[in-house]
Amino acid sequence: MSGPAPYRLHDALGYRLTVAARRVERRFEAALKTLGLTRITWCVLLAVGEEGHHHPSEIADFIGIDRTATSRALRGMEAAGLITRDGGRNDRRNTRVRLTEIGTGLLDQARPLASASRMATEARLAPGERETLLTLLDKLGPDDDPPLRRL
Repeated sequence: MSGPAPYRLHDALGYRLTVAARRVERRFEAALKTLGLTRITWCVLLAVGEEGHHHPSEIADFIGIDRTATSRALRGMEAAGLITRDGGRNDRRNTRVRLTEIGTGLLDQARPLASASRMATEARLAPGERETLLTLLDKLGPDDDPPLRRL
């Protein structure tokens, strides 16, 4: 009688997705680090400065992280002078997040780094594979998944 088939870690889809994502993340994080940014701070700068999300809940939804992680990031970014938060003194639902001059400058400096990282990743794909990969990744991420605690 034979037992269950051995589990081949390096053949597992989840493992391979994780390894691929971490390689891409590592390259981009190294570039962001030169500006003193993290992926989360980059995503917040992008959410506020490019996408027009000014409320913490909108920012959390845009990034795909939970409200606690968003609050933590916003506190750190405010302390570093990258953002301001106003309104909502009595009702936090009315809090508006805005980029400071420093935050806007960092967003401007980080944008080319993000583009270079994206191009380096996409250069490894044949024509048409990017769209196919995006379609397949969308199938693996159902809309009802809870937000991530960290990105």
